Amino acid sequence: MNLTEGRNQNGEIIVAEQFLCREPEERVFYKGRWYEGLYLRAGANEDDLQQLSEFQKAIDFWVNWRDTRGRRAFVLPIADCSTDAEATDLDKISFADWLRKKGFTSDRLFWYCDYACRDDYGLRLGQTSAWAGLFYFCSRVRSSGEESQQFITFPEGNGRFVNYLHEKIRNKTRLKTIALEIIPNEKGVDVIYLNTEANEVRGLHCEKVIFAAPIFTSKYLIRDFRQNLPAFVKEFEHNAWFVANLFLKDRPKNQFAKDFPLAWDNVLYESPSLGYVNATHQKGIDYGQTVLTYYFPMCSAAPDGRAKLFGLGWRDIADVVLSDLSLAHKDIRQLTTRIDVMRWGHAMISPRANFLWNGARHEAQKPFRNIHFAHSDLSGIALFEEAFYHGIRTAKEILSKEI
Repeated sequence: MNLTEGRNQNGEIIVAEQFLCREPEERVFYKGRWYEGLYLRAGANEDDLQQLSEFQKAIDFWVNWRDTRGRRAFVLPIADCSTDAEATDLDKISFADWLRKKGFTSDRLFWYCDYACRDDYGLRLGQTSAWAGLFYFCSRVRSSGEESQQFITFPEGNGRFVNYLHEKIRNKTRLKTIALEIIPNEKGVDVIYLNTEANEVRGLHCEKVIFAAPIFTSKYLIRDFRQNLPAFVKEFEHNAWFVANLFLKDRPKNQFAKDFPLAWDNVLYESPSLGYVNATHQKGIDYGQTVLTYYFPMCSAAPDGRAKLFGLGWRDIADVVLSDLSLAHKDIRQLTTRIDVMRWGHAMISPRANFLWNGARHEAQKPFRNIHFAHSDLSGIALFEEAFYHGIRTAKEILSKEI
């Protein structure tokens, strides 16, 4: 799987074009029409556009900001971000409060930032840490005036990486096994697991264990945590949402010929959903059958979004999806032949205000006896790059203790 074509003058990897998201990338639906991009410029008045410009200047400030050690405020991985109070104090307020303190009032700007929070964090603008909100806009921009790094995507999504990595360790992998209990002891760690194929409970004696699961599961699996749960575990909160894959026998028709065409990411301005991704976009097939992957975070149903989600059956969710999409696609019910739904009760970590820099993440990254932790949760933001970072960090942590 050769994804790269060398490096540019800045030393950054050049990703092969076939793995970059092809045009058109994004569009937004508003009052019966599709428009290019995610910020709604159609109908924007002079004040809206002026505030968008001022917002970009604020982003540029943080993109260019450096602390006394030369560290950026926002960069991937988060472990390389500045720990100076000027930056980390942003975590103490919500992104909505930060916008208001800066004098922003534009409904379109607030929607744009709210969509960003819902899309990456499953949180509303008023729930999201201002640090996390600015991280969304700053972390992938090298310097002010430059475009954000391009999207890398595959027809099978992150499954491309999973399959590639699994092939490298296939003979060392045990599938059809579910961990039931992890028990640290004086000699190492015992793991009790269920072999689902043989329907047998078995055990492993390990020198060390890497716990690469969401942190909330630790209280169910690690015996010591069951008996005396560390305070930091309670600081980690996860949001809920559902995903629906709609199988269409043909592409939805735009109501107006001048509407912006079907894109990779298709967002509905006046909807609590995140819209949908055209799952066949990267295959370069622009006609005929397709699959639309629709996302709906339960953040508007807080604080009991998870309970509401699991109170919905397939028919309930299918009706939500079709009713929502019918606002933009009048023919969606006639075109849809099948809907697959997945409810994610703990979809991903929530970077709410006063979480990212309150010390909990730092404590959670420390080994517990011979159990080492590796998961994107430990960054407080659910990104693939962060998962890679913690996997490598934990591997080095273990190897350094063995030398």
